[in-house]
Amino acid sequence: MTAAGAPAPRPTTDWDVVCLGESMITFLPDRPGPLAEVPSFTRAIGGAESNVACALAAAGHRARWVSRVGADGFGDHLLAAVAAYGTDTTAVTRDPDRPTGLYFRTADDRGAARHEVAYYRHGSAASAMSPDTVPYAALDATRVLHLTGITAALSDGCLALLRDLTAPRPGRPLVSFDVNHRPRLWRGRTDGPAVLAELAGRADLVLVGEDEAADVWDLHTPEAIRAALPGPRHLVVKRGSRGALAYDGPTVTEEPAPTVDVVAPVGAGDAFAAGFLSALLRRLPARDRLRHGHLTAAAALTVPGDLATPPARAHADSLAALDAEAWGRLRLGPGWTRAGAAEEVRVP
Repeated sequence: MTAAGAPAPRPTTDWDVVCLGESMITFLPDRPGPLAEVPSFTRAIGGAESNVACALAAAGHRARWVSRVGADGFGDHLLAAVAAYGTDTTAVTRDPDRPTGLYFRTADDRGAARHEVAYYRHGSAASAMSPDTVPYAALDATRVLHLTGITAALSDGCLALLRDLTAPRPGRPLVSFDVNHRPRLWRGRTDGPAVLAELAGRADLVLVGEDEAADVWDLHTPEAIRAALPGPRHLVVKRGSRGALAYDGPTVTEEPAPTVDVVAPVGAGDAFAAGFLSALLRRLPARDRLRHGHLTAAAALTVPGDLATPPARAHADSLAALDAEAWGRLRLGPGWTRAGAAEEVRVP
């Protein structure tokens, strides 16, 4: 690690970030309403870890996604769609016996009472990930290894894999862990909070929502979360529209989020992780790491799906460099990431 807390370059590094986890075919509703009343859906892709990889690749980083998909048409589409962002998919394994996972969701916010999601991922190819089925060589030679708590909930083999990858070992890359608690995946189990705390405690960088920490661990303030997770050097507590805090050792930095004209409230957490990791890889200071997280999240919030192309680096850098007053007045609307879209980036 460098003095600024960023992962130091390694002589044999091929990748900036390797992201491991399940990606699925996502069916997005063509109109609001409960699943029983939505007549048609648009096919897309969705997966926390592949979302992060795609955003980082689109931002100019060397990103690889490692997973398993079925030897089916949906697996073909997933690989092509992820690779279209510039993400390396050569380490994704095709499973001839298990299908690619699918899910359908409503248009409502994930936290809203009306939100519905129907997963068809039990027995999926990705749920068969384990220390025996994932090529460990594909995870080497990277500056950052990004994981999430979603993978831990998919199967015993997936949990064993994450425990193995987060175990202390010589030469381990910086391990980034997004808690990403999905209650539906932990249904019927009581060990979810303990498992997520264990994995988070072994990581170097942890990302967690303040409301998420309250639900999972009954921790209601950033200070309480930090006290419960003293091990990771980096801890990012996301507070939604109120902004985020980043701990780097004992130092804490807080940055408000810009005002965003939201199109669809999905994908923001993964996008924030990608923006923060991008700035960390570039050794930017804590304030800019948080601001790049907010900007990449805003890109996701102003499009209908889970994935959005992040703003060009020069564009994001210019916004991240605004003084505190101008940053506080920033408002981002649909289309703001397009080159020359000044009308969608307003500093009244």
